[in-house]
Amino acid sequence: MAQRKALGRGLSALLGTPEVETEQLHEIDIDRILPNGQQPRRNFDEESLNELADSIRTHGVIQPIVVQPLPENFFQIIAGERRWRASQKAGLTRIPVVVREIGAESSLEIALIENLQREDLNPIEEAQAYEKLISDLGLTQDEVARRVGKNRATIANMLRLLRLPPEVQQWIAETKLSTGHAKALLALSELGTIVEAARKIIQGGLSVRQAEALVSRYVKGPEQGGDVSKDSVVPDPNVTAAIHALEQNLGTKVTIQDNGGKGRIELHFFSFEEMNRLYEGLMRARF
Repeated sequence: MAQRKALGRGLSALLGTPEVETEQLHEIDIDRILPNGQQPRRNFDEESLNELADSIRTHGVIQPIVVQPLPENFFQIIAGERRWRASQKAGLTRIPVVVREIGAESSLEIALIENLQREDLNPIEEAQAYEKLISDLGLTQDEVARRVGKNRATIANMLRLLRLPPEVQQWIAETKLSTGHAKALLALSELGTIVEAARKIIQGGLSVRQAEALVSRYVKGPEQGGDVSKDSVVPDPNVTAAIHALEQNLGTKVTIQDNGGKGRIELHFFSFEEMNRLYEGLMRARF
């Protein structure tokens, strides 16, 4: 059996081994494995989990998860909760693991860095993971940067997102706002103003450049010619045209949130009958 890389370089150093040897692998009943309360990811995308579950049904678990032993022959996940969840969806009863005896502090660090290195956290979860490394382990921003392989400026900028109001942080986590939008909003100091500006960015489908212009008008204020009235928020004309075309074809309200090439299209319905009409129409459509 060919050896395969277990985790990223930073995690290999923490685990004390760069690769997983065949004799280090175990298979454990999946219902004897418990999630880690220090897991930084709070949102597990259902579609992504289903895709991983399909892959596991076909190819098995390519990379074993890392666990530590608990009393009564149970185990706690150190790294790999997403694979564990997808394996449950795939119907597996046993899963390959690497068992490690480590302290609580190392467990926290590995759980955080494993997720950060995989780069599939949303921006708020990523910022919270950095903050936890600093607050719980007493690391400096420079030390965090070295552990996760990023520069200090990136860490500092991500931590600044946690200064935004909770409502705005939630919109970022839901991808209604991009990190570019968030950085623009950080130029504002009043929490109420930040929420108001963020709401206008979402409702107007503003690009990052348009968001920066909107924030600039807030900063200038009316006395310096800054107009922050609703009419002054100019949405992207291409987004406006797309919304109009979709509403004409679908016969319902449409919202498009464009975050610099990423985003979502939302179809609104106002009764179960209308929901069924939209559903049947989409199922018949060929994309």
